[in-house]
Amino acid sequence: MKKLIAVCLCILNLSVIPAYAGWHGDTQNIMGTVINVTLFHEDDAKAKEAIAAVMAEMHRIDQQYSPFIPTSELSRVNDLAPKSTAAHPMPISAELASIIQKANHYSELSGGAFDITFASLARYYDYRKGLKPTDEQFKELVPQINYKFIHLDAKNNTVYFDHPKVYIDLGGIAKGFAVDRGAEILRKFGITNANVSAGGDSRVIGDKLGKPWLVGIRNPRADDKNAVAITLPLENCAISTSGDYERFFIDKDGQRVHHIINPKTGKSPHGIISVSVIGPQGFDTDPLTKTIFIMGSEKGLALIDSLPGFDAVVITETGKVLYSKGLTPP
Repeated sequence: MKKLIAVCLCILNLSVIPAYAGWHGDTQNIMGTVINVTLFHEDDAKAKEAIAAVMAEMHRIDQQYSPFIPTSELSRVNDLAPKSTAAHPMPISAELASIIQKANHYSELSGGAFDITFASLARYYDYRKGLKPTDEQFKELVPQINYKFIHLDAKNNTVYFDHPKVYIDLGGIAKGFAVDRGAEILRKFGITNANVSAGGDSRVIGDKLGKPWLVGIRNPRADDKNAVAITLPLENCAISTSGDYERFFIDKDGQRVHHIINPKTGKSPHGIISVSVIGPQGFDTDPLTKTIFIMGSEKGLALIDSLPGFDAVVITETGKVLYSKGLTPP
């Protein structure tokens, strides 16, 4: 195999609805990414109703957890939780409590490699303008990156932060949560063959009427962004990817500065350019891709191998393709 410069996950042919009857789909820009729903249902009206319900849920999640919407619950938490205390914690929704609880689980599991407080510093990166935080911001805010500063009471749905500059971002877990919610909605409509994707996160229901859903790994640095290097046949699972090509700029030293941030340094890690994780739910596969990125290929794949039901594909900077044990050819 020729050296891969970079790869990313894409769902093949999701934007093209099959020509024969029963297949339906829609694509919309929500949550800062492309949301796609493809499903099979013999009742056209029911299919359209189901797709509309999924898209409405994506809009709701965006309104609740976008850090760019001042009225979102996440924005309110970032404003009020640093001012709250153990005696007077901030009430939050049960849903947000469950998301933070899941994030904290992966923070504990990874020894802090996954950490939603990375945004305490990372929010000062501007990838469009090619700007990093200042030296003063690094010095002040890297110490504020610590998931242990989040005090969550998941029973009573309250939270407070230990330090005034702690700031959380759910970008590493919310899309996985969203595709799971989409799949849950479709199942309630009785749909048994579908795919819900949000950018690099996808949740597959059933198969494609006797054939597996095909998920490709492509080379995004190629002129043809549809060029596929690896194709994975999948059924009834979730798959997520993270890469150093999604949001990045090249700094004055020629280094790639990308949106995946090492919580211990506040900087982009190097060594891996793409991680894809397969598992039962996007709520887990989404944060695990970032976890592997930060931990590195050896420790990251060892973690995946210790988790029943999960597999991963890792692409290194040298173009080497690494697989977890479940995907390694015999």
